[in-house]
Amino acid sequence: MPACMSSRLSVKSMPKTEIPPFVGELAQAVESCLARIIDAEQSRWVDAHPDLGVVFDEIRGLALGGGKRIRPAFCLLGALASNGSQSSEVVRAGAALELLHAMALFHDDVIDGSLSRRGRETTHVRQTRLHRDSSWAGDASRFGDGVAILVGDLAYVLADQLMEPMNARVRDVWSQMRIEVNIGQYLDVVGSARRDFTAATAARIALFKTAKYTVERPLHIGSLIADPSTGQPTLDVLSGVGVLLGIAFQMRDDVLGVFGEPNVTGKPAGDDLRESKPTALVAAALSAATPEQRAVLGRIGSPDLDVDAIDAMRQVIVDTGALAETEARIRDLVDEAIEGLGALSLRDDVKTNFVDLAHAVAWRDA
Repeated sequence: MPACMSSRLSVKSMPKTEIPPFVGELAQAVESCLARIIDAEQSRWVDAHPDLGVVFDEIRGLALGGGKRIRPAFCLLGALASNGSQSSEVVRAGAALELLHAMALFHDDVIDGSLSRRGRETTHVRQTRLHRDSSWAGDASRFGDGVAILVGDLAYVLADQLMEPMNARVRDVWSQMRIEVNIGQYLDVVGSARRDFTAATAARIALFKTAKYTVERPLHIGSLIADPSTGQPTLDVLSGVGVLLGIAFQMRDDVLGVFGEPNVTGKPAGDDLRESKPTALVAAALSAATPEQRAVLGRIGSPDLDVDAIDAMRQVIVDTGALAETEARIRDLVDEAIEGLGALSLRDDVKTNFVDLAHAVAWRDA
């Protein structure tokens, strides 16, 4: 394996939000793979019944309708860390990761009652309207939710099919990741319902719902594709880097869920506050809030939140120092992750791609 550079990687991180070029090159290959799979399945099943075209149109719309391809990118970096390359197996795994992510988004939008995703109507909203406009029997909302859940399940199956030919160690990590993301989703649902805004709950959700599934496990999958004999010490280093960057990714998500611009994020402003999401940002604000400020934040999750109420909560989050604290924590997490890369033997270009992607995910605007 190529030797490390002699220079240390502990230089303080500077925000750099551009997605590095290698991700775009990988994305093209992953998207071509996704298009082939979805087109082939749609052609097969539409012959059985024309109504089934809608199912694959929904998968295509979400899986190929945007997204930064972060998970495939970390999968490729894992492969490069084990002296691999952008092989057909890495591309195939990247497509599987995107389909698994699509499943999570289809289900998330139903769970959260989200009206938009990436600037367009969510599947359950679109299918609810189809039911109403067609004057079909039964409850339109239940129909829309049911279609979205089934479409998500189908994306899940397609993802599994892509991973079937992989070696045993890759399949084992894939299985663990599928369990972890569902565990994280459940903890998120329960935490929201209980209005559990403690830092411990936010950290647990961030670990399982985001950090493992977005960064750590894709790194493991790529590494084990490139070298099925990758040792535990290397996987442990990738875990350390991956969890830190994954938590930073989630904390940026927390900030965007409160302060993001809808025309950039593709989601309504203040969505996390309406949905009473347990986040590190809210936990920090509540910890530092005065009684008056806690009263303002006490309306988080209320169904009647208007623009003024959201703005008042945002102001409290700023005034308590929670936003600044979260931004500082993101920077520290990225710096620590970059420092951890020093334990790996990486080529200079691979190291640069790691650092650039770390910056891009931590300081993205959508």
